[in-house]
Amino acid sequence: MNKRFYIKKFLILFLFLGVHQAFAQVTIFVDSVPPSTPENASIFIAGDFNSWNPGDVNYRLFKDSLGFYTITLKERLEGTTIQYKFTRGSWETVEKGASGEELVNRQFTYGNKDTLHLQILNWADVSGGGNSTASTNVRILDKAFYMPQLDRYRRIWIYLPPDYDSTTQSYPVLYMQDGQNLFDKETSFAGEWQVDETLNEFYAEGKTVPIVIGIDNGGSRRIDELTPWVDPKYGGGEGKLYTKFIVETLKPYVDAHYRTLPSRENTAIIGSSLGGLLSDYAALAYQDIFGMAGILSPSFWFSDSVWLFTRQHPATKNIRFYMACGGDESETMVPNMLAMKDSLIAAGFEETDILTKVIPGGQHNEKLWCEAFGPAWLWLSQKEATAVTRTTILHKKLKMYPNPVGDVLNLVFLPGKGKDSLEVFNADGKKVLEIKDFKPGRLKLKMLKAGFYVVKINTASAVYVSRLVKL
Repeated sequence: MNKRFYIKKFLILFLFLGVHQAFAQVTIFVDSVPPSTPENASIFIAGDFNSWNPGDVNYRLFKDSLGFYTITLKERLEGTTIQYKFTRGSWETVEKGASGEELVNRQFTYGNKDTLHLQILNWADVSGGGNSTASTNVRILDKAFYMPQLDRYRRIWIYLPPDYDSTTQSYPVLYMQDGQNLFDKETSFAGEWQVDETLNEFYAEGKTVPIVIGIDNGGSRRIDELTPWVDPKYGGGEGKLYTKFIVETLKPYVDAHYRTLPSRENTAIIGSSLGGLLSDYAALAYQDIFGMAGILSPSFWFSDSVWLFTRQHPATKNIRFYMACGGDESETMVPNMLAMKDSLIAAGFEETDILTKVIPGGQHNEKLWCEAFGPAWLWLSQKEATAVTRTTILHKKLKMYPNPVGDVLNLVFLPGKGKDSLEVFNADGKKVLEIKDFKPGRLKLKMLKAGFYVVKINTASAVYVSRLVKL
């Protein structure tokens, strides 16, 4: 009787513990693959969970529309550790290190996190090495530059104008993201931007060229570092600290050790994709630091916070914005880029300081950004952004009533000497109404949907702005 009692008690306890054991899942994102990866290649994950089968169709990664390879592994008990590697379907095509060296097995313990962002550096059958295409005036500033804001280290590249060592001249400075892809095909993800070759050609033609600082992306941390906000699927959110690193640590170091023109009108920032999103953020957040911003194929899709952030950071100084993307990128790329132009104008930036360009047939890749870099720098640098605060009155409160409004709004402002224009922007920063010659009085808004809007009046002496709620 006692024996049966204890057995029953043990079984109840066992079932209770079993029910309450915690399980966890992990989604793996491969953010970058070697440039030697064959087009349309399939990538597999092989590990101790599938008998190390290098071509198991049940463990083939899915390639999404953004070019990321991803797979979600099945649930396992928290604390379970797995070992694995990536292949292209066989052990002859297993992943290798940057120089083609053998890699130890990757490991992951369930419960530590639910997403992983990884980078594949090389393949066993197509490993490269020793074929640098960087020009002689491209150097490694530091292989492991400390980033105190993020408590990590990063390789930093520097391009010096061809006459840097033979003159005492000082130069503008351009800060660029994804340093691996800027100067050297050997280190690039899918082809280099040829920044050094392009600028050397400009120098030979007598054009102004800058010192260029290239910051390597963090590989598996690239999404985190280049995004100021968090996305529920992709993560992110370290962009604010990354930008602080540029402004508070890297720029002071560069200005102290090289002959730079440190003023904002001689300081630019350029990036593509998430780097374009980061460059847009940095220019708005640090208008006293950056006077030029190159925003190529920007990932404005990443977070709707980008629109609110733009409205919360109105123009205090002139900034030149060069925005370009390909006509064959995602469906939202061109509309978002044009909406950002409208948002910047609504925030008080001069329309003549914002250039948007859609490149016919252009796709979301290094080839597009290589072609776009030269025109971007020439346009940004052809006219210095003013270093002084604007003389016009920015964002003077626009008097309007009633607010919230139904169909008719009354507007009160001091007319200028010429024609005054009215613009209305929706919550996404898209211009939905424009009247070139507008006078104080009534404005019919029956055509607008219910929601939040920004109303802007441009006069010769002032810019009047206010928020509107349409019922």
